[in-house]
Amino acid sequence: MATTVRTPATKAPAKGAPMSSTRKTALVAGVFYLITFISIPTLALYGPVKNHRDWILSSGGHTAVLVGGFLEVIVALAGIGTAVTLYPVVKRQNEGFALGFVAARVVEAGMIFTGVVSLLSLVTLRQHLGGAAGADAASLVTTGASHVAVYNWAFLLGQSLMPGINALLLGSLMYRSRLVPRVIPMIGLIGAPLLIASVFATLFGGIAQYSSLAALAALPVAAWEFSLGVWLVMKGFKPSPITTGIAAATTPAARQDVAV
Repeated sequence: MATTVRTPATKAPAKGAPMSSTRKTALVAGVFYLITFISIPTLALYGPVKNHRDWILSSGGHTAVLVGGFLEVIVALAGIGTAVTLYPVVKRQNEGFALGFVAARVVEAGMIFTGVVSLLSLVTLRQHLGGAAGADAASLVTTGASHVAVYNWAFLLGQSLMPGINALLLGSLMYRSRLVPRVIPMIGLIGAPLLIASVFATLFGGIAQYSSLAALAALPVAAWEFSLGVWLVMKGFKPSPITTGIAAATTPAARQDVAV
């Protein structure tokens, strides 16, 4: 009588290899970069405050300003997140530039917080007035205008100048390390001088801060940051001596040598 031979059960192959540490770093950094674009609606949300000098005397809701402030706080924290996440990787290319990038991101976040606090304090003052200004209307309008001016200057230095400096620092690191395709940091390295020149032109009255020319000058740096975020999320770092060194340092044998 024939007998059937049962083969031993085998484990199903794993669906995918575990994500490496460098891939995780690239993914987190890319997500942080994409998060920094959620503040785009603030251009419309802050419109009533910035375009009407007597907004502080008017009645009605101010939810749009609160939402705008919340979005900008997230952007500030995400900006710091990009630098802190990328620092352990890019410092292997040039530690000084990497540290400068972290410092520039922190300064940028501080300027964003300054602008947000200025507008939120204006909201608080408006709430206390309740639409009744009396004889102090003129001084209140001046106070409101000063708060908006603080925001505008903080925006110019924090969200216009600092991204240009960030593009020079991180762009050079990414270009030299080849962690991403060189065309991506090239966009930032070309756009950074344009944006910085636009900031100084605005500073000395050459162009209006929110003009189409200023927006055009900011476009390459925005494209650099967005394309970098998308690439890091979708592809991660390209193989390079840096990624090879990180992988070697995180192998069990390397950790054992360090422990000894």
